[in-house]
Amino acid sequence: MKILLIVPCFNSTDKVNYEYIFPIGLGYISSTLKKAKYDVTCLNLNHKTGKLSDLVNSALDEQDYDVLSMGHIGTGYLTIKELINTAHNHKSKPITIIGGSIISSEPEFMANNLNFDYGIIGEGERTMLGLLECIKNNSNPYDVAGIVYKDANKVIITEPRPVIEDLDTIPIPDFDGFDFRELLDNTCSNDNLGSIVSDYPRVYPIICSRGCPFNCTFCYHSLGIKYRIRSIDNVIDELRESINRYRINSIFIYDDLFSVDKVRLTEFCKKIKKLFTQISWDCNWLCQLSVNTVDKTMLKMLKDSGCNFVSYGFESMSPIVLKSMKKPITPEKIDEAFRETIDIGIAIQANFIFGDSAETIETAKETLDYWRKTKGQIRLGFIQPYPGSEIYNRCIERGIIKNKLDFMNTLSHGEILHYNMTEKLNDVQFNQLIEDIDSIQIKYGYFVSPSAMTKHKKNIY
Repeated sequence: MKILLIVPCFNSTDKVNYEYIFPIGLGYISSTLKKAKYDVTCLNLNHKTGKLSDLVNSALDEQDYDVLSMGHIGTGYLTIKELINTAHNHKSKPITIIGGSIISSEPEFMANNLNFDYGIIGEGERTMLGLLECIKNNSNPYDVAGIVYKDANKVIITEPRPVIEDLDTIPIPDFDGFDFRELLDNTCSNDNLGSIVSDYPRVYPIICSRGCPFNCTFCYHSLGIKYRIRSIDNVIDELRESINRYRINSIFIYDDLFSVDKVRLTEFCKKIKKLFTQISWDCNWLCQLSVNTVDKTMLKMLKDSGCNFVSYGFESMSPIVLKSMKKPITPEKIDEAFRETIDIGIAIQANFIFGDSAETIETAKETLDYWRKTKGQIRLGFIQPYPGSEIYNRCIERGIIKNKLDFMNTLSHGEILHYNMTEKLNDVQFNQLIEDIDSIQIKYGYFVSPSAMTKHKKNIY
């Protein structure tokens, strides 16, 4: 079987664009299929110029593929729809298999509104192998766990597939096929997180765990995915190979909760520090942490091992709002993490997000009063009701989102959504809060101007 794996465009442009977060999940699918001896071709549309439909048609004209597969998050509805329709209108008519949170968060809705042949719910590696075997043998897809499809206009969701317990058994992700080197060669030294601090960054993304033990209301993982970890030796083996292969100088650990297990974190710090001594150029790493696990000793250990940047989800300085969000943190821990991280000399990216159902004028003021003291170093925004999250489901139940299809179309246009999901603010008060936050960022926000800029190549400085 010949399979075409596509990385869809993550930005609304028909030109080459390197400002996107690399989809590690598709890399895992590619390496899994190649290990199973499937004939895999990869196409990264972010690195191409032209209409999506023309690019896909051109790829399908060059070779007959049995299967076309891709994934996306909830914001990719319109992009995925266009790509699926393009594939089905092509004379070769490859079977379309779609994965990612866009399917896992709303499988029945997506099956009814996207014309795919099969959708993968949850982790894709083993499900993809089982589904391809089913297609190859013309077997009954109902026997494949973890998929959604339509049969005579009826949506069929098969039994859930158990999660992969031992993550070390999954081959490391295949990035070569998706033009990863091209991305590295064109990465800006000021990305959208503000996390890249080298002039010529070559950033390697990695996932060291899956799932989450918490249930934050604004995350689609709140529906419950068992938390599992890779062994540190497995992680270091991947980094050792990839740092040398791609000449990496910065490692971005995508895990939301890298510091949940302090013993494991200590082991990682010791081994990454040793690994860095074995390469002939400078390398650092950055991660995302939860404030409830952070203390000065940990931060010193991170700094000593080469960590120069941490991202936090502060969310709010109101204990009422934090409780409503089901965030297992406190304002005191937020403040402690903020001050101590800066004192240690590690850069910070963090967010406060407004508009939780428990938000009031008073709770918003608590957060904004604290924000002023931080000299604008924390980003301000509003909660987005992403598909599959608890707040999304509440918006459906309360009639705030009246039409799912209209909502998906709006979300796909990349707009910041300002739904009044609060229970105590009327629309006038809520809109005033939006205006206040816009103006306060202008008045109190601090921004850094570079001392000098040098053009490296076209559009890269």
